[in-house]
Amino acid sequence: MSAPAPVRDLAARLAREDALPAYVYDLTALDAHAARIGAALPPGVEWHYAVKANPDPALLRVIARHADGLEVSSGGELRHAAAAVPGHPLAFGGPGKTAAELAAAVAAGALVHVESPQELRLLASVVRGLGGQARRAEPAVLLRVNLDVPVPASAGLVMGGGRGPFGMDRDGLDECAALLPGTGLRLRGLHAHLASGLGVRPALRAAAGVLRFARRWCDRQAVTEPVITLGGGMGVDYRRPGAVFDWTAYGRGLARLAGTAAARPGETLRIEPGRAVTAYCGWYVTRVLDVKRSGGAAFAVVAGGTHHLRTPAAKGHSQPFAVIGSDDWPHPWARPAVTGAPVTLSGQLCTPKDVLARDVRVRRLRAGDLVAFAMAGAYAWNISHSRFLMHTEPGFHYIGEDVT
Repeated sequence: MSAPAPVRDLAARLAREDALPAYVYDLTALDAHAARIGAALPPGVEWHYAVKANPDPALLRVIARHADGLEVSSGGELRHAAAAVPGHPLAFGGPGKTAAELAAAVAAGALVHVESPQELRLLASVVRGLGGQARRAEPAVLLRVNLDVPVPASAGLVMGGGRGPFGMDRDGLDECAALLPGTGLRLRGLHAHLASGLGVRPALRAAAGVLRFARRWCDRQAVTEPVITLGGGMGVDYRRPGAVFDWTAYGRGLARLAGTAAARPGETLRIEPGRAVTAYCGWYVTRVLDVKRSGGAAFAVVAGGTHHLRTPAAKGHSQPFAVIGSDDWPHPWARPAVTGAPVTLSGQLCTPKDVLARDVRVRRLRAGDLVAFAMAGAYAWNISHSRFLMHTEPGFHYIGEDVT
């Protein structure tokens, strides 16, 4: 693949400044992509960005122009998101919330996704302890349901549809409903997230299953103006960088679901995409340190590695990349190179698992050339084991409007 001209130009400048490896985030591209997501969704459907995908403050500020809110999954993410985008609506999800985290969520006015009857009891006790102070309004909750429904076989990561630590079954929901009166909490609706890595049709089928159950359950509980979160998990295909999730088709499908006769008055549907929002705006740029052969195979060792860009190791794929040729070769000996053949790109870690791309055919790759790994804007730096071997951390640079 090829890198856009702004990425190539910035990579060349960073190389001259000896500032590689580095992450490059294209804020202009992210702004346009987030705008397309919002425009594709029909009335009555909101989207919250899942901060866990990439919490970079500059990215959050761009996304907040278009997203209806931010979904956080820890007290740390809650503080971080509130500081990066003050006043933007927050939803607080994830298992194992502590009393301190729940108190912070209530004080911030966040909508809490309750995972269990125990968590509901803990939240109610926190609210009683706070009294009328340190909170903006009556705390609102969604109950997270783990429905016993088929999960698409194409799912890359299964979060529901059977036994598991996330959310609760129908008995747990009914127990929570019985506990709610007198707690000072307002039940807004249900939350579900069944799977990740879904295409448009599987995502809509999962949404339809959640919606059928949620509407019936909310109706029995007399929930007014219900909020029903359908989850995220929109697929990102690292093997086909150009195959972007079809938000327009997905929006049309949600419009059909939202407009059925079973819809409740004042109903709001919500989705929580993460990876599919930011993956495409990020590039991990580095330099080739060495090219060598072993057992007839070619290997290129780059500065950095999976301790900076964890995605290919976590997902088990080759990270797509662009070669940016460089004439900077200060040595008197010939540059080692591979031409018209497959090459494996590995990093500087002392482990055979430090592979960024395996057996990918290149036209030419030389020591001293630059490599820009694409689709590095989600679950990349923020999930990496950066302290292993104590290498220098990457820099962070931005293309487009300065939102700092």
